[in-house]
Amino acid sequence: MENKNLGWRVALAGVGVNLALGVLYTWSVIAGGIPKSWEWSAADRSLPYSVACFVFALSMIPAGRLQDRFGPRWVIMAGGFLMGAGLIVSSLAGSSLLGFVIGFGGLTGIGIGFGYASATPAAVKWFPSAKTGMIAGIVVAGFGLASVYIAPLATTMLKSLGLSATLMYLGIAFMVVVMLLSLLVRNPPEGYQAEQIADAGSDNAAPVVAKAERNVHWKDMIKTPQFWILWLMYAFGSATGLMLIGIAKPLGSMALGEAAFWVVVMLAIGNAGGRVLAGMVSDKIGRQWTMFGAYVIQAVMVFSLLFVQQSAVMLLLIVTIAGANYGANLAIFPSATKDYFGIKNFGLNYGIMFTAWGVGGLVLPRINGLVIDATGNSKITFILAGSLMIIAAMLTFVSRILASHDEEVAAGGHDKTKNADIKIQPAS
Repeated sequence: MENKNLGWRVALAGVGVNLALGVLYTWSVIAGGIPKSWEWSAADRSLPYSVACFVFALSMIPAGRLQDRFGPRWVIMAGGFLMGAGLIVSSLAGSSLLGFVIGFGGLTGIGIGFGYASATPAAVKWFPSAKTGMIAGIVVAGFGLASVYIAPLATTMLKSLGLSATLMYLGIAFMVVVMLLSLLVRNPPEGYQAEQIADAGSDNAAPVVAKAERNVHWKDMIKTPQFWILWLMYAFGSATGLMLIGIAKPLGSMALGEAAFWVVVMLAIGNAGGRVLAGMVSDKIGRQWTMFGAYVIQAVMVFSLLFVQQSAVMLLLIVTIAGANYGANLAIFPSATKDYFGIKNFGLNYGIMFTAWGVGGLVLPRINGLVIDATGNSKITFILAGSLMIIAAMLTFVSRILASHDEEVAAGGHDKTKNADIKIQPAS
């Protein structure tokens, strides 16, 4: 019982850390405070956000290695310091685009990556495998939910304090909060078996076929077709969601006017809810079917944005569902990485998998900024994003075929993967 309670303490501390790190998702609100006198183009306004997404993803690799080796506490603490420092640097940058790219894009991006990389792996190690999706979904939900309070808070602060002071105060506050919460996060002791706290014979066990889980080294992981199929699906799903998050406030300006920040809030609520729901559903019906459903629905939502931007009710409904479908990626892919490549090297392996998120966040929001500069709207980008969602949905069937093949290989004893510590695990 003591171990079980400590697991929930770690998980809830991870939620708190992510509630601060989610400042990334409020960039559209922050960018709205950039004075017109700075004469930044739409592409300029998207650049700090795009760079932050990419740097965030890249920093997950060294952060994953560090937390695998030294534990999550010090990595999260460093992340909190760097994230806050990046916001403070941005507050001092004046009208310099380079200053915002270095501050928000670089330092804040690295800090977010360090914190995010350590919160989820530490939490899921405390729980049985049948709860991996649920716990991952709960922890990362904090990141998605952050905009619910940061968006209105930042909107109020921008009106009363201005951009520079807002970034300064947010930087100091988030630095302190994350560094304090890091003290509550730790890995289980050596030899701890999460299955010992599982309820024997529970009716809630995932009704899926058992498969062999391998503790795969990252060098072997990137040689597998399964990794690259998952990477592409993650990149496509992330690109679409991050593009919508980056333009959330201006997207709602036509229908909601000054209340456009509600688009950011509703997207965040959907984002957080989708992470928890998708994690729980994927534990029951499998990762692939959950991905397929999320991608198909996301395609419908993105194409719908071509027609409903003037209707406040429909717009808020669509962005909420779109946020949920995007959030599903952030719960499913850490779970899938653990399922297919094991828990031993999970921090580093998921850091490498997470580069897909960074590439998606760098490319499509940037493309959308250029499209807006050229055409005045995002219609072309919406068509591109919807098409990517259809492709991603089809790739889930390829991934399922590869998974079936891997199970047959493992069952037949012909698996030649290095560092393959075989054990029976709920399949996805």
